[in-house]
Parts: sequence; structure tokens; C-alpha cells
Amino acid sequence: MAKDTAPRWDRKMQQRLSRGEAAALGELYDRFASLVHMLAHRVLDDDQAADQVTREVFGYIWEHPDAYDPKQGSMRSWVARVTNSQAVSRLRQTEAAALADSGEGTTEELEQKVRRAAVAARADYIVTSMPAPLRAALELAYFQRRDYRQTAADLGVTEDEARRRLRLGLQLLSTANTRPLEGSSPPGYGRSL
Repeated sequence: MAKDTAPRWDRKMQQRLSRGEAAALGELYDRFASLVHMLAHRVLDDDQAADQVTREVFGYIWEHPDAYDPKQGSMRSWVARVTNSQAVSRLRQTEAAALADSGEGTTEELEQKVRRAAVAARADYIVTSMPAPLRAALELAYFQRRDYRQTAADLGVTEDEARRRLRLGLQLLSTANTRPLEGSSPPGYGRSL
């Protein structure tokens, strides 16, 4: 039954947003604003720019609630994808303007910087979108430096299950560098901001 909770909430939230319920936008903002700001800041490394992207993302969601397709994934995942796309676009614009103003650097250097930020953003997106059990295993293993046995004990699962979660989580993360952030949107998520 807990599995149905998030998708049901996502569909109801989309319906409420489509009806223009301001309270729904407030609830969505309360739930995801810190995620949006964190992802935008990860790409842009600037609080003011991350604040602006946060406003733009929620403005886009308010104006285009039907851009979300519950069949394609969770609302959280969609919000993260919209955020990353907008933040990478903002970084590309900002860096291109800085390059034009200063004349220092090359277009190749600009694209490398944008690519690095996009890969980091994609990794953040993958981590925030992965199921909680995988995320918890990775956090224990890599941030708290637990081995798979300690991770299994902390999570209350078998060692085989801990290894499986870690392996799957790492496989998902390995795609961060192989698929570009922009242009890899699933069907129905291709609308730009």
C-alpha cells in the first residue's frame, strides 16, 4: 500500500495544480523547494542564481502542470529534471556572456565547464530520484564510510541485500557521465522552460 502513496499523491497534486489551486503550489513548494535550490546551487554555485532558478521552476510548474506525466516517473523526479535542465541552461548563458565580455577562455573551455556541471547535476538527479533503500545504502557506504556488512546491519537487511543495493546504486550513478543531462529527457519531458 505504501508503494501507491507517492504516485497517488503525484496525480492528485497535478490535478490540483491544473485546477489552479494556489494551496497546491504552496504544498509542492514546501515539499520540493530545498531540493530545487540544492540542485540549482550544485550546478550554478551561486545562491542568488539558485534562488532565481527556484522561482523559475515553480513558475513553470504553475503555468504548465500538464507537462508532468505520472506514467514517466514521480513528481519529485520530474521537478529535479526540470530544475537541472533550467540550471544547466542558465549556466551556459551566464558563462557564454562572461566569455563574450572578458574575451578570456575558449568556447571549448566553456563547454567543458558546462559538461562538468551537467554531469554533477545528473549525478545529483540520479541520487535524489533513486529509491530510498538504494540511496540509504549509498549514503551509509560512502558518506559514513560503512562497508557492506556495516551497511547491512545499519539497514537491518542481509549482507547479500546490502551488496545488491550498493551495486545497483553504483550502476545507476555510473550513467551520470555516459548520458548528457540535456537532450536525454524521457518522452513527455522535452518541453523547455
